[in-house]
Amino acid sequence: MRQFFRRRPEGAATGPAAEHNPLERSVTTALPSTKTFPSGIKLLHSAAQSTVDIVFVHGLTGDREKTWTASGWSEPWPKTLLPSELPTARVLTFGYDAYVTDWKGMVSQSRIANHAWKLLTSLAAYREKDDTNERPIIFVCHSLGGLVCEDALFTSRQRTEPHLHNILQSTRGIAFLGTPHHGSGLARWAELLSRSIGIIKQTNTQIVEVLKRDSEVLARIQDGFHTMVLARGKEGQRIEISCFFEELPLPGIGQVVPQDSAILPGYIPIGIHSNHMDMTKFASVDDPGFLAVCGELRRWTKQLGKAVTPVGNLLPPGYSSPSKDGRHGPDGSDGLDGLYSDATTCR
Repeated sequence: MRQFFRRRPEGAATGPAAEHNPLERSVTTALPSTKTFPSGIKLLHSAAQSTVDIVFVHGLTGDREKTWTASGWSEPWPKTLLPSELPTARVLTFGYDAYVTDWKGMVSQSRIANHAWKLLTSLAAYREKDDTNERPIIFVCHSLGGLVCEDALFTSRQRTEPHLHNILQSTRGIAFLGTPHHGSGLARWAELLSRSIGIIKQTNTQIVEVLKRDSEVLARIQDGFHTMVLARGKEGQRIEISCFFEELPLPGIGQVVPQDSAILPGYIPIGIHSNHMDMTKFASVDDPGFLAVCGELRRWTKQLGKAVTPVGNLLPPGYSSPSKDGRHGPDGSDGLDGLYSDATTCR
């Protein structure tokens, strides 16, 4: 079980909060110089003519590359395996300090809302700089990363700035891997971590509280997300969702996110025969977990291809361009009633 209590990449967040807290400042200065935690957006692969951005968001105690890297491999599978399967996808990964405990350094006291805001602004800025802010987005989220993604999209809906609001407008699919939609054993796991590291420790109590079942914050995130997804569907911009759940227990702890917590009613549930930590690590294109996740991503990208097909190429013989009242065809009927829904909805 020792491998699951691994140390966070040393590099406590200091920032303004530490500057104004004498106790935090004294503890921080007493520590040796440390490495900065990998955060923000990192490019893993760029296709010659990318048509979709696939964004990976890690979970509790995760890392933007190590979370997706199988044992014995030096690079993550979204970089080594995914491009050959989805050749038109640009692959990005987002990092944030999601550690709840540390042996020496100060643990970031950021709440989920802080991480969500950073995801939203970092991704918007990255896409704005190369003028790809209209490109469709698919998120792949593990554990806590799913809650961060949900909160980021809900925040995007509320913003009036075009580059921030456009993140939600561009989102076409979300793959949740072991995300605690209804609370989970993640809180108990975090508490075990806290007790295991001895007297000198720091704990992010805010995140631990959110992960407890029936947490008011978790309920707020879920309510906001579901309301938003429902509204997007009514607006004709359906967001495809698939929920992957772990089938094996974590040694010494058990199932971290039970199936009933990892799935959302009305959406596709898919099991991955692995524990919570290893369900994101694939070593080959033949790995059943990779096939399952990649299958959903491929299905969604195919639907995007149908959605962007020029309407003129889809018109049956005898149909003309839309008339002034928006109707098609020689008889004035709307002959394209099912066309747009068929092109944008996965079946």
